Amino acid sequence: MAGVTSLTMVPNEYEAEMLCALLRTEGITCAHRPTNFSVGSMDGMPGGGPREIVVQEEDLARAHEILEASRSD
Repeated sequence: MAGVTSLTMVPNEYEAEMLCALLRTEGITCAHRPTNFSVGSMDGMPGGGPREIVVQEEDLARAHEILEASRSD
């Protein structure tokens, strides 16, 4: 994804997939990637550790709105 920016971080891959699924239903291209936060804390465990959610720069404001609305539900 070119021109991406960080939206938020979540604790694990499961939450990253759920948030990206929500964003995609709203037409926002989304991806997640591992971070180096807490490096080594989940060595050997698949999908472990924090994930950074990234979106296209032009979608950032709308993605924040969707994220905030999902937290208030």
